[in-house]
Amino acid sequence: MKLTIYQIDAFASKIFEGNPAAICPLMQWLPDELMQSIAAENNLSETAFFVATESGFHIRWFTPLHEVDLCGHATLAAAYVIFEQLEKSKNKVEFLSNSGTLLVTKKADALELNFPAQPATACEVPDAIANAFEVMPLKCLKSQDYIVVFDSEEIVLNAKPNLELLSQLDLRGVAITSLAKNYDFVTRFFAPKYGINEDPVTGSAFTQLIPYWSDKLNKKILSAKQVSKRGGEVSCINDGERVRISGRAVQYMRGQIDV
Repeated sequence: MKLTIYQIDAFASKIFEGNPAAICPLMQWLPDELMQSIAAENNLSETAFFVATESGFHIRWFTPLHEVDLCGHATLAAAYVIFEQLEKSKNKVEFLSNSGTLLVTKKADALELNFPAQPATACEVPDAIANAFEVMPLKCLKSQDYIVVFDSEEIVLNAKPNLELLSQLDLRGVAITSLAKNYDFVTRFFAPKYGINEDPVTGSAFTQLIPYWSDKLNKKILSAKQVSKRGGEVSCINDGERVRISGRAVQYMRGQIDV
């Protein structure tokens, strides 16, 4: 069996930036074990598979180790493939997922994700997080991930967490964040439990970060940057029960899988 595969750099304006995702359009679903093996072979933070439905597409995402319920950058990358390669007349696509309906709209200079918001609630700092970082956080919250707030942008930029400790946490991953000089906030994301030591740009984490910073700064429209090595700029809008997350994407590769 031969499958077409794309590698797209999401939240990037040129290749070698943002977060690379592998995208595999399918005529019908493959066995879960095969999709997981393809994701492990790709060894990117996410591989997305999608199948056409009557209203749009059904999408699923796999890290090298596990399937996950939501991924922002690979959804943006999948929409890019649809808009630029498969259905060029479209400017809006609807994805059915384990996290509900996800919408992506093609704008003049970016793609806009419309996702359900996942507000985080305050919690005690888990021992694993307290011991994984050299600086004690100002605050810790939890939703799909732990949101760890630090006092300064420099702490976020220079953090070198103990990944073994973070891999023991009960949630998917850890987003660290702070106020920033040139943006409203910066963030980094670690998910060693899922085979992702540090994710370059994590769209799904912004479903949690946007409600927090929108409330904190009393702003509905925010600018952010994920300050990983590759980095990525993200435009954010808080719509209450939904959030809008915008970024660009570029194609790095198109190829074929023989399985």
